[in-house]
Amino acid sequence: MKPESFLPDDYRPADDEPFMNERQLEYFRRKLITWKTDLLADSRDTIEGLQDSSRNIPDVSDRASEETDRAIELRTRDRQRKLVAKIDSALRRIEEGEYGYCEVTGEPISLKRLDARPIATMSLEAQERHERREKVHRDD
Repeated sequence: MKPESFLPDDYRPADDEPFMNERQLEYFRRKLITWKTDLLADSRDTIEGLQDSSRNIPDVSDRASEETDRAIELRTRDRQRKLVAKIDSALRRIEEGEYGYCEVTGEPISLKRLDARPIATMSLEAQERHERREKVHRDD
């Protein structure tokens, strides 16, 4: 696949074209790269913000409030770090020609699902089965 593939700005994958053709792969590749770039920029902003806000606050309530805000921000960034790893995995699947196919059944994942969640690795049905099994075992 050539990264310089022409792709109109208004392109959206459609069910009437071959599944995971070059245009669809390029569309999802660009979507994933943009998402990753945004997440990494947010992370840099957070690091700078945390470095700037490391000041001594005399009021106990204000200090507790700032610590809570900082903990929430760090938790959010940790989730985003995990999301970046999933994005990298999806980009790797694109390069290996495995993107868009369910890792459980091997069936194509719907374009609507991939457009909403481009890091999806399972079809909707397989994901629902997985979550039901997870819930059953969690309740034990």
